[in-house]
Amino acid sequence: MNAMSLDPQLLEILVCPQDKGPLTYIEDKEVLVNERLGVAYPIEDGIPVMLVDHAQAWPPYSAHES
Repeated sequence: MNAMSLDPQLLEILVCPQDKGPLTYIEDKEVLVNERLGVAYPIEDGIPVMLVDHAQAWPPYSAHES
């Protein structure tokens, strides 16, 4: 299944619910990222889940990174 693209107009108005700052869309991971806080919000079935309780640590931990 391919990742869904989000509407560019929607991306322009979405902000982080924590600091109200801009988010970066990572299409292949299906997340919206706030690098300032180190969190990512998942996109489920093409819908951004902009709930603080659903935020994930970003970048995700990888044992291969040094």
